[in-house]
Amino acid sequence: MTGLSVSSVSSVVQVLNPWDESVVGEVPVATEAVVDTAIAAAEAGAADMRRLPAHTRSAILTKAAGLLEERGDEFTESIIAEAGKPRKYAAAEVSRAIETLRFAAAEALRIHGETVPMDAARGSENRRGFFIRVPLGVIAAITPFNFPLNLVMHKVAPALAAGNSVVLKPATKTPLTALRLGGVLLDAGLPPKALNIVVGSGSTVGSALVRDSRIRMVTFTGSPPVGEAIKRDSGLKRLTLELGSNSGAIIDETADLDAALSRCLAGGFSFSGQVCIHTQRLYVHESIAEQFTARFVDAAERLICGNPKLQETDIGPMIDRIALGRGLALVEEARAAGAEVLCGGTAEGTVMFPTVLLGTKPDLPVVCEESFAPIVTMHTFRDFDEAIALFNHGSALGTYDYGLACGVFTRDLGRAFRAAEQLEVGNALINDSATTRADHMPYGGVKDSGIGREGPRFAIDEMTDIRMVSFNLT
Repeated sequence: MTGLSVSSVSSVVQVLNPWDESVVGEVPVATEAVVDTAIAAAEAGAADMRRLPAHTRSAILTKAAGLLEERGDEFTESIIAEAGKPRKYAAAEVSRAIETLRFAAAEALRIHGETVPMDAARGSENRRGFFIRVPLGVIAAITPFNFPLNLVMHKVAPALAAGNSVVLKPATKTPLTALRLGGVLLDAGLPPKALNIVVGSGSTVGSALVRDSRIRMVTFTGSPPVGEAIKRDSGLKRLTLELGSNSGAIIDETADLDAALSRCLAGGFSFSGQVCIHTQRLYVHESIAEQFTARFVDAAERLICGNPKLQETDIGPMIDRIALGRGLALVEEARAAGAEVLCGGTAEGTVMFPTVLLGTKPDLPVVCEESFAPIVTMHTFRDFDEAIALFNHGSALGTYDYGLACGVFTRDLGRAFRAAEQLEVGNALINDSATTRADHMPYGGVKDSGIGREGPRFAIDEMTDIRMVSFNLT
């Protein structure tokens, strides 16, 4: 927490290693008074940032990217320790975060407005106009546990690139990596009050941020119920909400099955399915379903489960025992409803084994809700248009009508374009699984999956206001 001493907080939260449940750190928990102080500091930080020219903001972020690269091993270890993310994926997250920083640094140099042809309107023939983009001010960023570095970066880096200040509330389960990132940004020359980090519960710290009138925007990644509460309580603030999904993929009879298998295996089980764009539903053409399912199950059973510190580990622990219990309960509920568990469905310690289910009804929670566990459900279709309809309908059967991402594996160009036009998602990914994100692309969902878009260029649009300037030359 920038400028705040431990004595200014009332308690600490213990950060646990999900693998062995040991304590890996203690972090002060902010009170509402501390949040108030952080917002006041951020107001001063916003004034500091507004005075910085674009090239200076870009240079700070570029230097931060270099420092993060130098300290990459430290950040990888931090992600492994507090999130339980297997080493290969933790290292990849660090690499992505460096790239996200560099994208944001580049975009800081490209923030611009446009001229407006005022003489297009009768009576304005002698006016000349243009608009510029200006920073909003103080932005509250509330981030989840599953990407404790890169999802923080997707909020903090564009905000700073645009000339805003930030009050960041990282997930209480994974605050250590975010705090280390704060140190990197300060070392890179960021004005000290431009980034303020407060740790605590959503009901206390999060609510205080959302309700405070000095906060001009809230950017949040997390569950739909919390997103609804933020929307309800935030007044007239700008919002970006990324609220999850029950994403999936369609695999038709023309697809490259090797590619589909590889991409969907990663999409279904990376970080134990604890990913917003987890590929949890697979719709496979009936002519290839038996072959593909057998190969998919065989590959899932060969994934290496265990200690996330080991380079060879594919599947590590769930974030905590509550998440583990919920995943196992989804499997048992499906089994009781007649589904066949082709593999997995069990756990050892805090690790849930990769699970594949066959014969799940579309309205079962493991299908129509967000499972956030290493569970993949298999479904078949006869006709490609039927597959699109099944995917769209299956997204609408749960508590929320999701629309974040769908992968489509096909060699038929017409089908690919039809899917892109008809799938009710924010991301239609041809010959890729749903679990695909390039960090500079516009990323976000439709319907109940969220509001707004991330990706540095697009986040900057969300994090700036348009100021119209008109000259009357008469």
